Amino acid sequence: MTPAESTVSLRPGARCLISATGAVLLPEKVSLTALTPAQAALLRRLSTGETVSSHAAHEPECAGLLDRLSDGGWLVKTVLLDGNELYEVMPFAGPNLTDTQELPADKPLILSKFTVLRRDGDSLVMENPRSWCDLKLFDARVLAVATGATSPADADLPESVVSQLVTDLQAGGFVVTAESIEDTDFALRSWSAHELWFHRRSTLGARVQSWAHFGPTKWASSSFPPLPTRHRPGSKSAVLLATPDLDTLEITDVTLTDAIERRASCRAYDDAAPITVDQLGELLYRCARTRGSRVVDREELPSRPYPSGGSIYELELYPVVRCADGLAQGMYHYNSFDHALELIADADHPAIERLLSPSALTLEDGRQPQVLIVIAARAGRVMWAYEQMPYALILKHVGVLTQNLYLVATAMGLGAVAQGYSDTAAFADITGTDELVECNVGAVVVGSPARH
Repeated sequence: MTPAESTVSLRPGARCLISATGAVLLPEKVSLTALTPAQAALLRRLSTGETVSSHAAHEPECAGLLDRLSDGGWLVKTVLLDGNELYEVMPFAGPNLTDTQELPADKPLILSKFTVLRRDGDSLVMENPRSWCDLKLFDARVLAVATGATSPADADLPESVVSQLVTDLQAGGFVVTAESIEDTDFALRSWSAHELWFHRRSTLGARVQSWAHFGPTKWASSSFPPLPTRHRPGSKSAVLLATPDLDTLEITDVTLTDAIERRASCRAYDDAAPITVDQLGELLYRCARTRGSRVVDREELPSRPYPSGGSIYELELYPVVRCADGLAQGMYHYNSFDHALELIADADHPAIERLLSPSALTLEDGRQPQVLIVIAARAGRVMWAYEQMPYALILKHVGVLTQNLYLVATAMGLGAVAQGYSDTAAFADITGTDELVECNVGAVVVGSPARH
């Protein structure tokens, strides 16, 4: 069988510096020494961005060099038919073939549960978080085989092309056998696709090797103004909260060690003597007030009692009150600048029940919480500055704020228990805010603990 027609080129972001003694591949700084004149000439062509014919069309010494470059993940391979591009293998690391299994040629391919397909301009890109490469698909016939819509044996493509496609799909881990290790290995079966993709995309690694489009790039600064720090949701009325005396608390408060050691999730509360408005105000003040703000290059950067990446502070607190002495029922927004509670919705709003009910499942006797502090994120505050990792950063912020709420509640003699989930749709219904603008990302129950 005649091999499929293919070409190779240096992968995007890679460079080759050539000298009289050899060459260096960047950015990984891989040295190539003892090059023959033909090999050096080939590297010069690749370094200029030229596409060259694949291994079989070169002398053995150059074919060997291309094999070495391919094994290191340096070359993009394009498979063609009659001069038309069918698909590309786009590496970001060297091939990892340890988990591949031989696939039956007479049956449709089965996609790995982790494989996703997305649009990139006029083409489709097939990705897998466990792979060393992506596949860019340009032809519908290739797409049909790759997704299992058409079996390799029935594909409207030359046998050599189908054979090469199956080999590349298998090598990249995009397809699996019916008896897949994904179903029998605990580590693989326990990870869901969206969780592994979230982990892979929000961290540095083989897939993300530079800071060009990762981290605090402030990518939006040339096109969009930064979102203001002060949040102004529509409110019906405001309740000014008492300010605790921090000087006195520095003397009388429990030690940090004591608060950490006594911290525990509280699931039983005393509705006969509920949390008071002053206690709720002190908790919010000590955990989440805005202590000040500064402007750096048009961006407002506040300061609050918990850490936040880039001093962005995108989180907002919404206490949902069922039972609090001195405070009417309903959902409030905590204005961290003015230390006030702004009423967002009365207790009879139908979505209030949807917010409170899930928390009751985590509490003793199925009682609803005295106060449920919903943590929301104005995601655009973070996403204006960060690429790929902003949602992961938001969840880290939720974690440190939750710990603040736990420790301060413990120091105050209050009970607290974090919630592993909350009704995001109910929050959107109450606030009337698009989830892409502000979304519910966490919740903590607080109240006066029952005395056993």
